[in-house]
Amino acid sequence: MSNDFTLTQLRYFMAVAEAGSMTAAAQSLSVTQSTVSAAIAQLEHEVGQPLFLRLARRGLELTPAGRRLRSRALGFLEDAGTLLAAVRDEDAELEGEMTVGIFAPLAPFRAPVILQAFERAYPKVHVRFFEADQEGLRLALAQGRCEVALMYDLGVAVDAESQVVETVAPHVIVAADHPGAANPFGEVSLRDLEADPFVLYDVPHSRDYFLALFRQLGLTPRVRHRASGYETVRSFVSRGHGYSILNQRLHHDLTYSGGSVVPLRIVEDLPPIKVVLLFPSLGTPTRRAQAFAAVCRQLYGVDL
Repeated sequence: MSNDFTLTQLRYFMAVAEAGSMTAAAQSLSVTQSTVSAAIAQLEHEVGQPLFLRLARRGLELTPAGRRLRSRALGFLEDAGTLLAAVRDEDAELEGEMTVGIFAPLAPFRAPVILQAFERAYPKVHVRFFEADQEGLRLALAQGRCEVALMYDLGVAVDAESQVVETVAPHVIVAADHPGAANPFGEVSLRDLEADPFVLYDVPHSRDYFLALFRQLGLTPRVRHRASGYETVRSFVSRGHGYSILNQRLHHDLTYSGGSVVPLRIVEDLPPIKVVLLFPSLGTPTRRAQAFAAVCRQLYGVDL
């Protein structure tokens, strides 16, 4: 193994890793497939082990070595661009494509707002969001498919490579004609709702968090309905099928079913969910990822 690889080989490698095939990568790079194949073969020779598995009818898949290279190559290529700009005495303006992972239930609440602010600050960076569950985001980070991920601190180990963006307290929602909706202080005790039918927001890790809130108080909810859609839960509640507990609050009370819900503060002291930015454990965060974190700090006022 030697160290005689080129930046072009790395860029071609990243394109193939993204596209999953030599042909698609060559098209995106506007070069021939043979040019890409030769670059990858030479890079594998320099590394001393294969970077891709050739799978029949499934294209190319990264080997463990390929995943490690991908996770580190993002920052390496970005640093190379910064170096060239410094030599030319130019401002190293952020540019290029960046994939941001985001927990699917968070996406409609946070992605449009963050994207708008980020594009205003960094118009030459093209952001693409990858929606997945918590485990899918963890894998995407480990495989280098995301530069940063916005997610809950549920179900994954949040270590030194994470930054807290926001804490979101749980709240109850009830139908507009529910007796609790008339509470003059806009609050309710979970103990007063234990016998009522409960509509559980049933997605991995979140369901465990909500059920743990009851266990913390020595209560057992009467789960009547389970739904994996945020708006489905709200619609069931608005039509009188039970109450629910959620974290993210909408700016309106209307639901898809035409009814409305009333949010109520929970009087018991219960743990909030943390919204965090998680970075790949290998290498340092890219400048684009750091800029994304800075925009989140400006929007949510959290000292990251």
